[in-house]
Amino acid sequence: MGETEGKKDEADYKRLQTFPLVRHSDMPEEMRVETMELCVTACEKFSNNNESAAKMIKETMDKKFGSSWHVVIGEGFGFEITHEVKNLLYLYFGGTLAVCVWKCS
Repeated sequence: MGETEGKKDEADYKRLQTFPLVRHSDMPEEMRVETMELCVTACEKFSNNNESAAKMIKETMDKKFGSSWHVVIGEGFGFEITHEVKNLLYLYFGGTLAVCVWKCS
């Protein structure tokens, strides 16, 4: 029984970690949802290359919401940024991967 429960718990944990956990956001709801979906798509597509994922997110955000978007993706970083109001999203994906997206012109 213990082994079966352990596998079930592990599967539940992995399933929970496939959804983004928003740590902070001041974006309007529609923009936040679109950005979250974009971040999840990029992180899944480039799961072994954070630089490519960040580039994809930045280029898409620049096209969709105007230029000067910045993206940082990683597991161990701190930051202090200046950003435009209603243009910041900080989330976790996959448990330990953090994504910070902001606009600063």
